[in-house]
Amino acid sequence: MVTAWGNNRGVTHSEPAWFEMGEIENSETPFKPHVFDQEQGVVKIALNGDDKGRVFEGIGGVSAGASTDLLYDYEDPIRSQILDLLFKPKFGAGFQHLKVEMGGGENSTCGSEPSHAITREELQHPVSRGYEFWLMKEAKNRNPDMILEYLPWSFPAYLKPNIFTKESAEYFVTFLDVAKKQWQLDIDWVAAAENENYTNRDWLVNDVRPLLNARGYENVKIQGPDDNSGDWKIFNEFENDKAFDDVVEAVGYHYVTGREFNENMVDGRGRPTTDKAKNTGKPLWASEDWSWTGKDWGGAGALNLARMYNKFYIRDRITKTLIWAPIGSIYETVTWDKAGAMKANSPWSGYYEVWPTIWATAHTTQFAEPHNWRYLDDACGLFDSDTYKGSAVALKETNGTDWSLILCTENKEEVEIKIAENLSNGKINIWKSNKEEQFIGQEPIYPKNGTIRLSLDAQSIYSLTTTSGQQKGSYEIPDKTSFPFPYKEGYEDRKVGDLPKYHSDQTGSFEIALKEDGTQCLKQIVPEQGYDWMRVYRRSNIKPNTLIGDATWKNYTCSVDVFIEGGDVEIGGRVTGSYLKGYRFQVTKEGDWKMLFDQETLQNGTIANFDPKMWHKLQLKFNGKAIEAFVDGQRVMKTSYQEKNGYVMLASSYDGNRFDNLEIIP
Repeated sequence: MVTAWGNNRGVTHSEPAWFEMGEIENSETPFKPHVFDQEQGVVKIALNGDDKGRVFEGIGGVSAGASTDLLYDYEDPIRSQILDLLFKPKFGAGFQHLKVEMGGGENSTCGSEPSHAITREELQHPVSRGYEFWLMKEAKNRNPDMILEYLPWSFPAYLKPNIFTKESAEYFVTFLDVAKKQWQLDIDWVAAAENENYTNRDWLVNDVRPLLNARGYENVKIQGPDDNSGDWKIFNEFENDKAFDDVVEAVGYHYVTGREFNENMVDGRGRPTTDKAKNTGKPLWASEDWSWTGKDWGGAGALNLARMYNKFYIRDRITKTLIWAPIGSIYETVTWDKAGAMKANSPWSGYYEVWPTIWATAHTTQFAEPHNWRYLDDACGLFDSDTYKGSAVALKETNGTDWSLILCTENKEEVEIKIAENLSNGKINIWKSNKEEQFIGQEPIYPKNGTIRLSLDAQSIYSLTTTSGQQKGSYEIPDKTSFPFPYKEGYEDRKVGDLPKYHSDQTGSFEIALKEDGTQCLKQIVPEQGYDWMRVYRRSNIKPNTLIGDATWKNYTCSVDVFIEGGDVEIGGRVTGSYLKGYRFQVTKEGDWKMLFDQETLQNGTIANFDPKMWHKLQLKFNGKAIEAFVDGQRVMKTSYQEKNGYVMLASSYDGNRFDNLEIIP
């Protein structure tokens, strides 16, 4: 049986069939990377300012799939320190490009992100929601030259079933309106597609580009197709379609290395650029790559990523790489909870972790600036033709003589670097990383007769530069503490429309709202299931729900006040991450109730004299295998079932249901 996923988002299943495997024919001549000459075991690298090479466009991060969720809940000055480590130039990772999700209210990997126009009516008056506008503003505050971009994963229901229409073009452009008018942000790029599901030529040419121009966004460029398949086949379409070629000003594909998460990831074939793509001269991007934990040095971790940055230029002439995710601010046990170049998922304590991948990235970002530096092709190559694990790339300041050289090793290497007279021959600063310690400044060296010689350690990263000012930024990190317990939340400490503290929406969107008496509560605001991205991420995640608490909690009582506008509400406990896995007490507007474990109904019934026009208190109590449920203080069920641990969860049908006075006690 074969399951086929198509760009039209449909899923089809074949009849059972037999397949015979033959040899794959590759129409392309196998690419042979430049390998440096060696003389008596010494690698020879020549730097010449007249060397040709593409313009460096930066290293960036993709904040999407709710990967930045809990960072928003940190308090200053800790939150500001984390942002410095991500975006401040010559301090930490120094990400130079930030791509964010244009939220659609449905699950997009580790959770859901809210839309700026949930309904067709809101499209006329778009709303700033979530944390991505805030994150772009903070990044821009630290680096005024920060390159900004956005891309959708899911879409609101009113844009179904065809997401490539004039109305969806309006949806894309109104995101720019929010950024400009409410945050004073000028966004540079729109990835006019659906993440990893290609784009639509007629829509880009006839709808998106004309509307951008008509609304004053002539300077906003279109990048695409942001797909994760096809081996750069969009260039076949460009050949006989000048209008399409003109509209797409940079081409980005995902997972150019493939998804082999081990030490051999850098040598995987993946999706190499074609000769046709390179020969066009159009900017080529790895527009989302890596997707691993920055905690590791080996395997698919930090050293592998530095090698990938080099490989992408040596093999593919890719000049911009964006990684998912710059930071992992994801509750434990939630999908992809270990992803990120660094970790910050304990806002109640202020604790965070700065991982080696931050410094592997700094080995490029602190040594070259986007658009102001370019590569030197003859000084970009491998030490051994059989692997990309040992490599070097050289860059120079476009309008100057400064240069930088980034080297990654697998084995010990002796390297001799010859520096032409048209490049700086002054002091050379050196920074080094290995498994034991990262981004450590070494003793500077000076060329003799335009030549330097270095002994490089195995499995290390080196950056050599004639520039200065690089640093390994750091702050004192608070101790890690558990989620506060007992815990109470009345939703009064943030403004209406804001995100609730410490909640992690998995599907739908929950935000602070006003009650009839002028106090505040939590409200689910997505009115209808939207256009869902990658159905595999839905699985049993069938309704709006949000998590809060600690994955290790076992015996506790949780309660919440609810007002059921329509459909049903739930309070859950012992929920282990995404997909509604745990105990769920559900009550409908009519007073019918169910106790579910995952998708299994344990008990059900009806509450006598249930008034749908009133607020009601729902309560779940866990003690060993005993589970009890209460409505307005009256027990409606008791059972004995599996003993496990997990978060508290609030859930709702796609209705404007409200919650207040959340309490979690022993």
